[in-house]
Amino acid sequence: MSAPPFLEAAAIAAALTPLEAVDALEAALRGGLDPEADPPRGAVGADAGEVLLMPSSAPGAVGVKLVTVAPDNPAHGHPRIQGVYVLFDPGTLAVAALLDGIGLTDLRTSAVSALAVRHLATPAARRLVVFGTGAQGWAHIGALRAVCPDIERVDVVARDRDRLAAFVARCSSEHGVEARAAEADAVAEADVVVCATTAREPLFDGALVRDDATVVAIGSHEPAAREVDERFAGRATVVVESRASALREAGDVIATIEAGALDADALVPLAALVRGDARPADGRPRLFKSTGMAWEDLVVAAAVHEAAR
Repeated sequence: MSAPPFLEAAAIAAALTPLEAVDALEAALRGGLDPEADPPRGAVGADAGEVLLMPSSAPGAVGVKLVTVAPDNPAHGHPRIQGVYVLFDPGTLAVAALLDGIGLTDLRTSAVSALAVRHLATPAARRLVVFGTGAQGWAHIGALRAVCPDIERVDVVARDRDRLAAFVARCSSEHGVEARAAEADAVAEADVVVCATTAREPLFDGALVRDDATVVAIGSHEPAAREVDERFAGRATVVVESRASALREAGDVIATIEAGALDADALVPLAALVRGDARPADGRPRLFKSTGMAWEDLVVAAAVHEAAR
């Protein structure tokens, strides 16, 4: 028996475009996949951080992602997050393929956000603000421009001025879009805002966000970490991957509920939005709070494997 193929990050990117990943996720949800059925993310502590276990099963696909998070790694020149995805043959449960876990995570996280934005943002969104200069910030620019092709300017907010300057220059040259360094108050002019940071506290004053804007917060899956404040989340239509995962892991949601500014029953599941069973309220901004779920990795990994065969 031959060894299963290993798809590195470059091979994943070559096999599936961001738009194709968005379409695969949309098709899965429209086809009846239930995110609420996903098991909770497992976590095991280690001296250097933690190991996360994310299994999922759906008709025609079975897989598991193993990811490590080592907070001190960047200071030593190593990635903070590393991992691998194991895709199994659904009939025999033999290993069908191994995928680079971070390449897959970058693609699927930005694709899930883009799917939400496809159903939330104003049709002619032109101004994008991105908090963070990491891999997810970069991936989100490409994915969001795939579903919002009218985006003509990207404002980038980050603390490290050198990384910020390099990111902006790369954005202009490789994405071919006007990009500039900005401050947090740039959200007042944004059609779409992406928060892709390791922040523990809100990144901007939520009162500045326009009533027709869409904010995506993807930076954490920890109940004590936040990227947006309750002033914003409390007046927004809040969309989540699943109510159960949001109430376990989404600090932005949990803090707003605890402040009495949001009711858990008002959370809109992404599947309901995609299927047309729910829609954002008129005259209110929209917030998509993502914690990352195993079904998303499974759907995108299966699509990558099929396309690469």
